[in-house]
Amino acid sequence: MADKSTSQCYEAVCSAQGIKMNSNILNALEETAITGNLTLNLTGNRLKNIQRLGDPDVLALSKCLQNSGHVTDLDMRYNNISDEGAGHLADLLQQPENSTLRVLNLMFNDIQMKGAEVLASSLQCNSRLLSLKLSGNKIGNSGAMYLVSMLQVNNTLQELELSECDLATQSVIALSIMLKNNTALRSVDISRPLLFSHQEWVVHFSEMLAVNCSLVELHLGKTGLTDTGMERLSEGLRLNHHLRYLDLHCNRVSRDGACHLAKVLTQNMTLEIINLSFNRIEDEGATYLSKAITWSGCVLKELSVKSNNIRSEGLLSLAQAMKKNKTLTHIYIWGNHPEELACEAFRDLISSGRLPPEQTDVRAYEVDGQVFLAEVFHSLRKQINCTDCTRSDTCSDLDTTRPSAADMSSDVALSPEATFPLHIK
Repeated sequence: MADKSTSQCYEAVCSAQGIKMNSNILNALEETAITGNLTLNLTGNRLKNIQRLGDPDVLALSKCLQNSGHVTDLDMRYNNISDEGAGHLADLLQQPENSTLRVLNLMFNDIQMKGAEVLASSLQCNSRLLSLKLSGNKIGNSGAMYLVSMLQVNNTLQELELSECDLATQSVIALSIMLKNNTALRSVDISRPLLFSHQEWVVHFSEMLAVNCSLVELHLGKTGLTDTGMERLSEGLRLNHHLRYLDLHCNRVSRDGACHLAKVLTQNMTLEIINLSFNRIEDEGATYLSKAITWSGCVLKELSVKSNNIRSEGLLSLAQAMKKNKTLTHIYIWGNHPEELACEAFRDLISSGRLPPEQTDVRAYEVDGQVFLAEVFHSLRKQINCTDCTRSDTCSDLDTTRPSAADMSSDVALSPEATFPLHIK
C-alpha cells in the first residue's frame, strides 16, 4: 500500500523546484495513500474546472514517483503534456529499478515527434512497462518510426495504442514488418492513420497475420479498408490462430467484404470479437455472416454491425443464427433499419433470455400493438485486458469482463437504461 510520504515527497519536490502545486495531483496522491489503489488517476477531462497537468507538473510527479515504489498504472489522459513532459516521463522509465509502472496512459495530450522519440529511447532499456497509450497525440510518421525501432529491442511491451496519431503508410508498413518477429505485443491500435494508399499496407498486414503468434487484439478502424483489402486481409486471418479481437469500424466494407470475413469464420477457430460498426454490409453481408455463425465450429462471441444499412432480411437472419448457435452472446445492431418482423425477433431473443438485455444495444417496446426497438447505451467492449495475461498460446486467462459505464468511450458515462426510440418507416 502506498503511504502518505508520497504526497509529502510531492510537496517537497514542488518547493525545491519552485513549482506551484497542482491540487489534482496532491488529491490523487493522498487518495492513493488512503485507499491503497495502485492506479494514479490524473485524467484532465472528468471533472469541471479541473486543473490540467502541464510539463512542470509532470516534472514534479516523475521525481516523486522515482522513489514511491507503489504506483503501477499512471493515467494522464486529456492534459496539456508536451514533448518536454514526455521527456520527464522518459527519465522515470529509464530508471526501471526505481519505477513500478506497468501502464502509462498519455492519450490526447500535446506530445509530438520529439516526445515519441524520447519515450521510445527510454523503453529500449525498460523491462517493466506493459502498456503504452499514445492515441490522439500527433507524433506523426517520424514519431511512430522511433517506436517501431524500439519494439525491435523491447520484448516486454504488450499493448500499444497509436490511433489518431497521424501515422503514414511508411510507419504502418514498418509496424507490420516488425510484428512478424515481435513475440511480446498482444494488442495494437493504429486506427485513423493518414494513408495515401489504401491497399499497400493491407498486403503487409495480411502477411504479418499469417505468421504472427502473439497478437490477440488488432484495431484497424478508419483505415479506408475496402472489399478488396478485406479479401487480402482474410488470407492472413485464415492462417492466424491467435487473434481474438478484430476491430474494423468505420471502413468501406460492403457485402463482398463481409462474405470474405464470413469465410474466415468457418476456418478460423480463435476470432471471438468482431467490430464492423459503421460499414455498409447491408442485408446480403449480414446473411453471409449469419450463415457462418450457424456453423457448428464458429467461436464468435461478440459482433457489432451497428449502422450498416441492414434491413429486416439481414437482421432476421442474424436473429435466427443466434437461435441456432449459442456461442454468440453479444450483438449490437442499432443504426440499421428493422421492420416489425425484425423488431419482434429481437424482442423474442431478449424476452426468452437468449440475449440478455445488457448484451445488446436495443430494447423492444410496443405501441398500439406494434413492436419497435429503442437504443440502449450498451456497446462492444473497447478492449480485452492484454496486460494481465500470460504468454500462453491460448490466452485463456485474458480478462473477458464487461467494462463499467465509467470505462466507456464518452467522457460522461450514460445510464444503461437510457433509451431513444427507433422510428420505423
